[in-house]
Amino acid sequence: QLLASGGGSVQAGGSLRLSCATSGFTFDDYAIGWFRQAPGKEREKIVCINSYDRNIKYGDSVKGRFTISTDSRKNTVYLQMNRLKPEDSAVYYCAAGPTLSTNATSYWYWGQGTQVTVSS
Repeated sequence: QLLASGGGSVQAGGSLRLSCATSGFTFDDYAIGWFRQAPGKEREKIVCINSYDRNIKYGDSVKGRFTISTDSRKNTVYLQMNRLKPEDSAVYYCAAGPTLSTNATSYWYWGQGTQVTVSS
């Protein structure tokens, strides 16, 4: 199970931190990915991380602004989002899968999503 939280409404240039609390599987055996989807658009990969070796892949649209981190003691993954832009507005999802991948179909378990709205 994955539970995403921390979404909300902010002005452009602001920051939010999303959390993805996981349970029901061995945290260090999985890669965790963050994806987002805006109305009328395809799901976009933001960033993913291997829980065991901390290998990370960032999407080009968020490099330098978003940072992913993990807390293995809490089985939780965080997404720190800085310098937010209106185009970052979307529902953000976290997902877990067996391999580090930018392809959403590689992820087996999905959270329910949390809304992020950035106003200009």
